[in-house]
Amino acid sequence: MDVLKIATAGSVDDGKSTLIGRLLYDTKSLTNDKLEAIERASKQKGFDYLDFSFATDGLVAEREQGITIDVAHIYFSTNTKSYIIADTPGHVEYTRNMVTGASTSQAAIVLIDARKGVIEQTNRHFFINNLLRVKDVIVAINKMDLVDFSEETYNNIKADFEALMEKRDYQDQRITFIPVSALKGDNVVHGSDNMPWYNGQTLIEHLEQLKTEDIYNTGTPRFPVQYVVRPKTNEFHDFRGYAGKVYGGDLSVGDDVVVLPSQTKSKIKEIYAYDKTFDTASRRSSVTITLENDINVSRGDMIVKENDLPTIEKQFTATICWMDAKQLTSGAKYLLQHGVNKVLARVENIHHKINPDYSGISTDAQSLGMNDIASVSFKLNRPIFYDAFKEHRTNGSFILIDSQSNNTVGAGFIQ
Repeated sequence: MDVLKIATAGSVDDGKSTLIGRLLYDTKSLTNDKLEAIERASKQKGFDYLDFSFATDGLVAEREQGITIDVAHIYFSTNTKSYIIADTPGHVEYTRNMVTGASTSQAAIVLIDARKGVIEQTNRHFFINNLLRVKDVIVAINKMDLVDFSEETYNNIKADFEALMEKRDYQDQRITFIPVSALKGDNVVHGSDNMPWYNGQTLIEHLEQLKTEDIYNTGTPRFPVQYVVRPKTNEFHDFRGYAGKVYGGDLSVGDDVVVLPSQTKSKIKEIYAYDKTFDTASRRSSVTITLENDINVSRGDMIVKENDLPTIEKQFTATICWMDAKQLTSGAKYLLQHGVNKVLARVENIHHKINPDYSGISTDAQSLGMNDIASVSFKLNRPIFYDAFKEHRTNGSFILIDSQSNNTVGAGFIQ
C-alpha cells in the first residue's frame, strides 16, 4: 500500500487542526476513546459542536491558545492508501518547524481563511513549499460557511493565489483549489450541497487519486551504503552485501555502477530484500546489493550508475533555514550531515537573506537568526558527493549540527 506524507500550512485560526480532525472523523479513523475525549473537551469549552482541533493539538499550550506550536504527525489509512500528515505551525516564529515538516512531504495542504483571503503568511507557506519542491499543493479555501459559501469569494481568492504562483521558480508543481468548511465537513471527505457551483473533487478524493510516480520527485538513482553485510555463517561465509535505501531512481541487476568516493567501477550482481532476490530495486526500496567485483566498499560510500555521477566537491552554496537561537556567522564551523556522511564545514560567506514572503532579498546580512532563510557558501574538510536540491531532493539536502551542543541548528538545500 502506498504511503503519502502530507504537510499542512496555514495562518493562526485558519483551521488546520480542525481540517485534519474532520478528515480523521469522516474517514472513521478516530478511536472511540479519542472521540469521547473530543466530545468532553468541546463541552468543557462550551461549544455546541465537536472541536476537531483537539484531535491533533497535543501540547497544553496549543489547546489553551488554539494554535499549533509543535509539528505533530498524524497517521491514518483508507482502503487504498496510508497517510502521514505533518501538522506544522503557521506562525512566522515557527518557520523552522514548517520547513522540518515539509522537507520530507510529497504533498501539501495550504489553508486560506475565506474571510481573509491571501495574506502575507500565505506567501510564506507557498514559498516554503516551492523551496522544498513539494510537487502537489492543495489550496484549501476554508471557512466557506462564514462567507455564505460564496462562489465569488472563492474565485477572488483563487485569482489572488494564481498571481502569487507567477513568482515561483518550481514550475512542475501542481496546484489544486478546493473550497471547504472543515467545521461543517463540506468537501473534506463528503461533497457539499452548499456549493453546487463547485464540481471538483473533495480533499480526500484528490489525495486518493494521487499516483506515486506523479508526486515523488525523481532523479538519477543514488544508493548510500548504510551497512556492509558480512554474515558469520558457513553457508554465507563469502557473502559481502551492501545494505541501504535507493533514492531518486531504479537500480537493476547488470547495471554498470561506480562506487564513490573511490570511483571504483563494478556491476550489480544481485539485489536482495530480506531472503528474496529481485531484478530491480525501485526508488525508496530498502535492499542489499552485491557487486561482481570484490572491491572495498564501506558505510558512507555511495553506489551510482556509471554515467550518472553526482558532483564531488569540498565546497558549495546552499539555501539555509536557520533553526537555532545562537546566530550563524561567517567563519563559524559546524558538523554537516549529508546522508550517511558527516564532515566538518566552515561558513565561507553569507550571500543574502531571502524574504520568504516573496518581497525580495537582503544583501547586507552579517549573520542569521532563528527562522532566517539565506544563501550561504560552505567549505568542507573533505569532499561529499551531492546533487543540486532541485534535481535530487534527498542527495541535495543536509543538516548542520553544533559540535558542542550536538543540536541540529540548520537545514540546507544545495543550489
